[in-house]
Amino acid sequence: MKRAMFKTRQQLILASSSPRRQRFLRNLGIEFTVITADIDETPITGEAPDTFARRMAQAKAGAVARAKPRCWVIGADTVVTLSDGTILGKPANEDEAATMLALLNNTTHRVMTGMCFCCLEQDIETTLVETTEVTFMDVPEQALKAYIQSGEPLDKAGAYGIQGRGSFLVRSINGSCTNVIGLPVNRLVQLLLEHNIIDTPL
Repeated sequence: MKRAMFKTRQQLILASSSPRRQRFLRNLGIEFTVITADIDETPITGEAPDTFARRMAQAKAGAVARAKPRCWVIGADTVVTLSDGTILGKPANEDEAATMLALLNNTTHRVMTGMCFCCLEQDIETTLVETTEVTFMDVPEQALKAYIQSGEPLDKAGAYGIQGRGSFLVRSINGSCTNVIGLPVNRLVQLLLEHNIIDTPL
């Protein structure tokens, strides 16, 4: 049996139902519970992508922290954005997925994850936005259609998943790969260690 990398010392809550974010923590042996927040995730007209990602992360973490003020809470939100600042959310159907992938094809876009880490009782909050640049190769139209028909794009921001079948779309990335998947794990682990939420069991 493999030994856990980290020992969890304080109660930690992930304010996200994302299986990908949960998997990151479990793979590191970090213990946590999941409590999701029901918030309005509509961008404000003219809102910059990084501002939106930060606001969503704070709203998710804040809603849970108010109910669990003694716990440490992680909130996160990931957006895909074009060079003009347009935010691409999850496509509603295959046609929207096709439109999004056509916009991303053979171009470089940004993936931004807002993350809020807080404990209300200790009056501590750290909020950040991590940005990764992703460049798509020039994908033939038929290959894009086949990917859309696989069903994977329909529950992903920007209509692709770099950790799944959509990995073939990507020529290169500049920045954190885990950030593209939904959580800047390196930044989070640094915060957890700094606040003695986790430590090594050695």
